[in-house]
Amino acid sequence: MSGILYFVPTPVGNLEDMTFRAIKVLKEVDYILCEDTRTSGVLLKHYEISKPLKSYHLHNEHTATEKVISDLQAGQNIAIITDAGTPGISDPGYLLAKAGSDNNIEMICLPGATALIPALVVSGLPNNEFLFAGFLPPKKGRQTKLKQLAEEKKTIVFYESPHKINTTLEQIKEFFGDETKASLSREISKKFEETKRGTIDELIEFSKSKTLKGEIVLIVNNSLK
Repeated sequence: MSGILYFVPTPVGNLEDMTFRAIKVLKEVDYILCEDTRTSGVLLKHYEISKPLKSYHLHNEHTATEKVISDLQAGQNIAIITDAGTPGISDPGYLLAKAGSDNNIEMICLPGATALIPALVVSGLPNNEFLFAGFLPPKKGRQTKLKQLAEEKKTIVFYESPHKINTTLEQIKEFFGDETKASLSREISKKFEETKRGTIDELIEFSKSKTLKGEIVLIVNNSLK
């Protein structure tokens, strides 16, 4: 009988966002897949979880997936976690989920921490329908993607890094228009959590006025004029 593959969310900031169920699952599985054993080691030590850790990240997931599936088929229960948030959402996990589906492996994803939902809720922008765009392509295909998204009437959620946010805001203004409504959230669930709402021009002014740190969630809607 095959084992179970668990996708376990981990805190995006505050360690108290870890759920009781997540801790229980991590204590019971045979081993845990993680992006960085050092980063995950800190979290697991905090919750007195002592299980074998195996690296599973963007650079080895193609080669590591086959062995994980083999272990699951042999009856082992395995959990995958990432440095922060829910596995598979702009983090490693999709390839493993696809392989699990292809091989009829039982998979369970626990509800838990993710950055996009808190940022969307506090943005004040329509959230009955939204499109999660994740990270934009770094270079090739970036403008093409922005042109496509500029036609979208739903609220759009982006992830962005601090050193690219000014460029991204300027490009959104270029393709979406200067009346675009937006919200920028950073350091979700951490001590210096901050959200700025306004027009795209106001967010550009805000972003350039200070050095932003931490992962950023950018929410935009160009259908509200």
